[in-house]
Amino acid sequence: MPKIAIHVEFHPKPGCHAAFDALIREHARLTVQEEPGCERFEVLQPLKADGTRDEGRIMLVEVYKDRDAVTAHTQNPRMPKVREAYTPLIEKRVLTMCEM
Repeated sequence: MPKIAIHVEFHPKPGCHAAFDALIREHARLTVQEEPGCERFEVLQPLKADGTRDEGRIMLVEVYKDRDAVTAHTQNPRMPKVREAYTPLIEKRVLTMCEM
C-alpha cells in the first residue's frame, strides 16, 4: 500500500493566528506521539514575498504509512475536540490527500 500525504491549508481569522498556531502545533505533537501510523506531521508558516510571516495562512503536511493509518487518525477520540476548538479560529480550510 502506498503512503498517504495530507496537505492542509488553514486561513486563521484576523487576530486568531497565535491561538490557532498553538492549538495546531499541540495537535501535531500529540498525533505523532499517539499514532504509530503517523510518520510525519509538520506545521508550516508561509512567508510573504518580503520574508515576513503571512499570518493569514498556516499549512500542515502529514504523512501516514497507509490508508489504515489515515482512518485511525480520523477516528482518534481527540479529533472532535480539536475541530471544535479550531473552528471558531479559522475562516477556511483546504485539505488535499495524496498517494506517495
